[in-house]
Amino acid sequence: MTAALEPALRDALAELGDDLLEVGSRPGAPAEVAYARVPPGRWREAVGLVVERAGAGWLDWLGAVDEEERVDLLVCLRAPDGPSAGAVALLATGLPPDAPEVDSLVPLLPGAAWHEREAHEMYAVGFRGHPDLRPLLLPPGFEGHPLRKDFVLASRVAREWPGEHEPSGRTRRRALPPGVPEPGTWGGA
Repeated sequence: MTAALEPALRDALAELGDDLLEVGSRPGAPAEVAYARVPPGRWREAVGLVVERAGAGWLDWLGAVDEEERVDLLVCLRAPDGPSAGAVALLATGLPPDAPEVDSLVPLLPGAAWHEREAHEMYAVGFRGHPDLRPLLLPPGFEGHPLRKDFVLASRVAREWPGEHEPSGRTRRRALPPGVPEPGTWGGA
């Protein structure tokens, strides 16, 4: 089954020409999701074309994923009505991890403001033209971007990740479930 929005997505993004990096289905995504990867410099233009020409004007979510070699920014749009009602378009762009920045979608989709603030705070993605990128979730004065893979977790600085080796050299005694007597009391070995 192909995505209901895939032909409309192809037509809408045809204006990008050779800049369009990929259109089709994304590995691991449901078959009904139309997918396109666009260059960062044409991010807002591509989303605008999909909203305008493919009828996918309902913002479902916007988020980011740290892939180490790049930060993927994704937006999920839905077609609210018409022949493709309920169909899903997923647009992505890859940003350099040292300076991830794109044009804000707020002029096209005002509901993107909250999502962009979250992506800015958690992944350090910059949004040119965003009206207010102040912190949304983290406490005042927090330094860093906690969902980036290069962010050092304070708990792992204080104590190494537990594994085969325990720092004290002692091994832990295997705990029995509550209510189960010690093997010596019931005759087990």
